[in-house]
Amino acid sequence: MKHLAIGTLRQWHWVSSALCLAGMLLFAVTGITLNHAGEIEARPQVRSVELQLPDELMASLPVAAEQQLLADPLHRWLQDSLGVRFEIRAAEWSDSELYVGMPRPGGDAWLTLDLESGELFFETTDRGWIAYANDLHKGRHSGTAWSWFIDIFAAVCVIFTLTGLLLLMRQARSRPATWPVTGLGLLIPLLIALLLIH
Repeated sequence: MKHLAIGTLRQWHWVSSALCLAGMLLFAVTGITLNHAGEIEARPQVRSVELQLPDELMASLPVAAEQQLLADPLHRWLQDSLGVRFEIRAAEWSDSELYVGMPRPGGDAWLTLDLESGELFFETTDRGWIAYANDLHKGRHSGTAWSWFIDIFAAVCVIFTLTGLLLLMRQARSRPATWPVTGLGLLIPLLIALLLIH
């Protein structure tokens, strides 16, 4: 029975470690890059586009502005012309302008459309792969699927650490350094937090 319990713990431990291996590597590396964000030089790439709305779409603007609803033809034209994707509900209307913000990991984009003249201005900024990875670490503008991934990943990490702790408890007698090393792992961050963070 004891052998079966250890075998089960080991199985949970190795499966959880395999599942969270790539995620732990990503979050560990981005933990370092976030901690040194001020020292890592970023060179944002900015692209701007100015366009004129076609006459057939201009005719639909007064009704769209009154209803504050981005019609499918205008939505499709904006996405196709600018090479971006955004949800209809991202559109914000004012008396004179349509504004769409499109934040994303590692960058952002936005557009404004003058409702009177049909002049469109679009700007997109790419801050590079480090900023992209850092934003994934924070879950910033990364969407529902990534948010679910972070939560599930965290739960798998909890299983990994708890099964590791239980395995340590089972094998501590044959490894005298187990609890001093484990205690150091708890004590070092605790002392830094209490004594050196102000």
